[in-house]
Amino acid sequence: MQNIEQIIRELPPELRQEVEDFIKFLLEKRVKKPIGKFDFGWAGALKDLRDRYTSVELQHKISEWRIGEK
Repeated sequence: MQNIEQIIRELPPELRQEVEDFIKFLLEKRVKKPIGKFDFGWAGALKDLRDRYTSVELQHKISEWRIGEK
């Protein structure tokens, strides 16, 4: 059984590059990226609707707006 280095050496250059790219992708996927702070810039954006809807009604209304229902 050949080891992976031997197999890679037998590949044409363009496929070796593809293998290298895939290996880099796999390594990046494993690295845990730090989670940044949450952006709450949207907080209070719907306060003008506070008197028209309860929080639950507003959740339903937002769902309707997202999917385009009336």
